[in-house]
Parts: sequence; C-alpha cells; structure tokens
Amino acid sequence: MTPRIIVIGGGIAGLAAAHRIIELKNEKHLDFEVTLLEASSRLGGSIATERVGDFLVEGGPDSFITEKPWALKLCERLNLVPRLVSTQAAYQKIYVVHNGKLEPLPEGFFLLAPTRLWPFIKTPIFSWAGKLRMAGELLLRRRDSSADESLGSFVRRRFGAEALERIAQPLVGGIYASDPEKLSLSATMPRFLDMERAQRSVIYAMWSAQRKRARQREAGSGARWSLFVTLAGGMQELVDAIHRRLPEGCVRLNARVVYLHRDDNQLSWHATLEGQESLHADAIILATPAYRTAEIIEPLASSAANELQQISYASTATVSLAYRRADFPHVPDSFGFVVPAIEGRKIIACTFSSLKYPNRAPADKILLRAFIGGSLQPEQSNDDDATLIENVRHEIASLLGVNAKPLFSRIWRYPNSMPQYHVGHMDRVKRIEAALGQFSTLALAGSAYHGVGISDCVRTGEEAAQRILAQVEGSKQ
Repeated sequence: MTPRIIVIGGGIAGLAAAHRIIELKNEKHLDFEVTLLEASSRLGGSIATERVGDFLVEGGPDSFITEKPWALKLCERLNLVPRLVSTQAAYQKIYVVHNGKLEPLPEGFFLLAPTRLWPFIKTPIFSWAGKLRMAGELLLRRRDSSADESLGSFVRRRFGAEALERIAQPLVGGIYASDPEKLSLSATMPRFLDMERAQRSVIYAMWSAQRKRARQREAGSGARWSLFVTLAGGMQELVDAIHRRLPEGCVRLNARVVYLHRDDNQLSWHATLEGQESLHADAIILATPAYRTAEIIEPLASSAANELQQISYASTATVSLAYRRADFPHVPDSFGFVVPAIEGRKIIACTFSSLKYPNRAPADKILLRAFIGGSLQPEQSNDDDATLIENVRHEIASLLGVNAKPLFSRIWRYPNSMPQYHVGHMDRVKRIEAALGQFSTLALAGSAYHGVGISDCVRTGEEAAQRILAQVEGSKQ
C-alpha cells in the first residue's frame, strides 16, 4: 500500500506543511500520497481577500513580516517574488489616540521604548514625569529572576505605567489582541528580554542596534523589502499559489476530523471524519487550533489534550469602510492608528489600507479597516453587523472628522482565532510536545505554539513536514 500522510487543517500552516511534503517528495523521487483535510468550505483560515469593484479588501492578515524569512522564502519557491509589494514609504507613520486626539508615535519609538531623543521630548503622549521615568531605564539594574514575566510587568518595571498604558499596550494589542498583564514576554517578544540580559538597558541596546542598521544602510546592505510586505492581489494569492502546487485530489474541503486512533499494531493511524468515514494514514500533521487539536487527540493523549485546552483564544472582527477622499477634512498621512484601552473606545486599531499598500482603492478613494474585540474588549466583536458598522463610523467621525456615509462596508469575524500566549506558555508547549513524543509520526503546526504570524505558521508547517517525512522514510527502509 502506498504510504499516506494526512494534514489536518487548511490554514496557512497546514498548506505550508502539505506543500513542503510535496516539494520533498519530488526532490527525492519518493512514492507516497498526501491528503489535506479542511473542515470548512475554503482554504486559508484567517486569510481572505475580496474584490469589491476597484477595491481590494483584506478580511484577515494583510501582510507578513520579512525579518522572519520563512514566508518570504516560500514566496520565492512559489515564484511569487514579482508579485510582492512593500509598504508605501510616504505613509510610514503611526498615530496613537491620546485624550481623544490622534498624536503621532514619536519618530524612532519602537514598540516599548524611544531610540531618538528630541521626538520623545516633544511628544504630548507622555507627561514630563512619564518621560523622566522612561529615561531612567538607562540606569536600572537587570532583573535577577529567570522566571517568565508578563509583558505588562516588564514594561512597567523598566519604563513605567505610562509607557505601558499609552504605547506598549495598544501596539502589542494590535499584534496579539491580548492583555499585556497576561502575555508572556519570553514567548512573544524575547528580543527585549535578551536586550536586558545582554546589555542591561533596553534603550541602550536599541540605540546600538539602530546605529548598526544605519551603518549597514550607508554601506548599501539594507534590506530589499520593507518590514512588512504583501502580494499585489492580496494575501489570498499566497493561499491560491500553494493550492495550485498541490496534486489534484489532494485537498478535501468540508472534511471535519472527529478523532484519531491507532491501529492494533500501533504503527499507523486512522482519522475518523464526521459521518464515520475513516482514512488510513502512516503519519499525521495536526495544523488545527489548540482546542480542536485537543478534541482530536483526547482519546490518545489526555494529558496533552488538557494542556492544549489551557491555551485560550481571543475573538476579533474587522470592519472595512470605503470613502471618497473628499469626505476627509484632512487626508491621512499614515498607515493608521492604535487605540489604548484607557481611551475607552470601541475599536482597538485602524489601518488606512489604501495608503499602506498601493492599488487597494481608486486614487480618489480611501479604504480603511478597523479592528474590534480582542481579550480586553471581548464583548465588542459579538455585536451584530449593524452595530459594528455604526460603532466604527462613530469612532471614525470622532477621530477623523469623517461623517459621510461609506461607499460600502465589509465585515469579517474571527471567533476564537487568536491564541493567547500567557505567562508560562513556552513551558506548556514543552509539556505538550513531551506528552506527544511517544507518537513519532504525529506532529503539530500552527499559530498556537511558536508564533502567531504568517511567517511563523509557515515555519511550523514546514518543520512538521520535514520531521514527519523523515519518520516515514525511516520506517519504510
């Protein structure tokens, strides 16, 4: 019988896993089958791109980060590099809502701390006491304990409460949709932990890194791409390109796996689908959300399933609105803005989609996208469509002075979509992996474990594929 590898989950991690298996199969001239099972009626998970006339609307992720190379390298192998688009340099500014107004994030401010003095001194976002407290970070000692620490604790300890509430929380919230008081520093932003350990002062470490980047630019060795890139036709292009590379008949949609069980000889697997259909497999890659993975493996590994269930998720929604440029009293000059929770508003961030990337809207129109929900405002994403749109329009009118009726609106909902990397997350993942270590032909992939971004998901999918293929090859020799 021809060996078969089953990938469960058709999000970007599952797609990357299936694609990598096919690549290695072709490179090594191997003989086996790959089947990708997706419970819903479409591939891509949270990635979804929609064309509305001359507008391009992203429902979920609108880009991926280039500092982490895995998605970029995948695009290279898919021959998608000519389709890659960098952010528009003229609009690379971010605003922060402060006392009901949009204030620019000080130039040189990177997530938690300033790297340029004068913009930091001039900004009204912080009080003078807050600025002095942040500057005092240069004199603080390292933390002695090696125990995991929340991001909120770290920022408050090193930079003070204002830095946390007015900058770190909204910026990090836009990435993880999480409460910084619960978010694990080591699991989400280990570079800042490394900075403290290596150079004591985070600000000093960031200054040093900035000077190094400046020297690289002067030497002509700067990055080819901006920090974030997308595809000319939207992120759906990545999903579609992978799908085209998979063999015909490889993908099955509306195929929900209920549970896994082992053969009597414990050498192979059976995946049971709704309707009681059972598929034989020599190896399994689970690229499903942690809570679904827990349900599927519970009969096999209850301890791992229990740990997986402890990874909580936040729900989010996006609302895209299109306007005429003339509807804006002042045309935006940035990518968008973030909203601190202390402002008490009904959105957590807003991106000017058509300014961030080119060809997202006609020249005389502006497309924006608001983000709702997350762990600090879970009730907001549960509102009905009419309420969501009305809430966003109210915030846009209040902050941008735009009172016109939008040309159109689009809502995308993502219930239980954002894994929350709470304090202790990395230890939990180690326990999960140890508990599943007895199953050499079972691997996990996806956003629940080692990074939530697209590039992280690609990495976990490809690593799972390589590990599983090595096991299958070894068992057949």
